[in-house]
Amino acid sequence: MNEQHQEEKQEHKEEAKTERRRKFQRTRLIPIWLRLVIVFVLMTVSLAAGAMIGYGVIGDGNPFDVFKRSTWQHIIDFVEKQ
Repeated sequence: MNEQHQEEKQEHKEEAKTERRRKFQRTRLIPIWLRLVIVFVLMTVSLAAGAMIGYGVIGDGNPFDVFKRSTWQHIIDFVEKQ
């Protein structure tokens, strides 16, 4: 009788564990696709900010000139001629 009682206890514990697993399924607050979009946007903003700081502050130019095509053409010409 005691063995049967132990087996029933064990079965009950296992059922309780599986129920807890079902109850505590993780729901994502931010979906994976949105996380990827956020990372891509942050990387783009970081690249733009770094280029503006590098050209405007360190290079003593107008920070918004970094977005002009002529600026990049001048940099490419300068690199290729050497």
